Amino acid sequence: MGNTNRYCVIMCGGIGSRFWPYSRVDKPKQFIDFLGTGRTLLQMCFDRMMPIVGVDHILVVTNGRYKAIVEEQLPEIPSTNILTEPDRRNTAPCIAWAAYHIAATDPGSSMIVTPSDHLITRERVFDECVAKGFEFVENHDALLTLGITPTRPETGYGYIQVDNEEISGILKVKTFTEKPDRDLAQVFVDSGEFFWNAGIFLWKTSTIIDAIHRYMPDLAAVFDMGRGEFGTAQEQEFVDRNFPMCPSISIDFGLMEKADNVYVECADFGWSDLGTWGSLYENSPKNISGNVTQNCNVVAYNSSGNIFMAPKDKLVVVSGIKDCIVADAGDVLMICPKDEEQKIRQMVHEVQLRFDDRYI
Repeated sequence: MGNTNRYCVIMCGGIGSRFWPYSRVDKPKQFIDFLGTGRTLLQMCFDRMMPIVGVDHILVVTNGRYKAIVEEQLPEIPSTNILTEPDRRNTAPCIAWAAYHIAATDPGSSMIVTPSDHLITRERVFDECVAKGFEFVENHDALLTLGITPTRPETGYGYIQVDNEEISGILKVKTFTEKPDRDLAQVFVDSGEFFWNAGIFLWKTSTIIDAIHRYMPDLAAVFDMGRGEFGTAQEQEFVDRNFPMCPSISIDFGLMEKADNVYVECADFGWSDLGTWGSLYENSPKNISGNVTQNCNVVAYNSSGNIFMAPKDKLVVVSGIKDCIVADAGDVLMICPKDEEQKIRQMVHEVQLRFDDRYI
């Protein structure tokens, strides 16, 4: 099982609006079997992490409204390991709460933080990478992020620039850049100095709590008020009362971009953040026409490069459709060119303005 002081925190509170109309407020994408494997993205994440830290050391941080879904999909996890946020406050408060929670009962602990909705296809490489990462942070005062060798000038990911300084093959971070335009992304890829930011972090709980005090004192002040409550029956009540006071900010922007002890472990474990229909298309098997069919039956004439998703009992018949997303979620049918999917958030906003939350 490995080190008994190691924990995994799965961040599971997002809405996944770029995957509308399948990802809804009531059931976001992490709770959906997008790949047709019989396991949802959350369950696949749990399956990946369970052999590394053990079921009792996996925590899921989610929004209060999703607790029942998490319990249903991960019945193995103790209910006390499901931390429910009363409000959405981005990743920094989520990670801070998890760190304070773990440190209260295991001050010598270390933790890996991972999103619930990413795809990792080379799991053995990932396991080796995580083992090396844990060993590194347990022996150094370091905040570690995992970096992926870029294969294309992707504009939807954050990038990490590395320094020449390294310890045991792990590189010091020079800069972070969020979602560059295509020309800058191409420069990054060509330079060989930049890696995709996988949004997966490792650190000792004491190291991240110290960093929060140093770089995010407003956030630290909120959780310091509850130091006597963490690990007790009063913890949830304290969080429900005080969590809304936390600044809404990502861990990258609030801390990682400012800290001077940030390192990156670069690897290639077949990673995708599955953040868009395009990334789902890229990571799914295709037929001879380059079409991807998810969970439905399709008869397609003179149609290529599409992704189809519909309820299992529905037949989709198309002719002359090329490079489109065809997503039938029962009460919503969306047909959109793949190269215009960045407009989906705008569509969701427009639908909400016209129909309130009926289709959101």
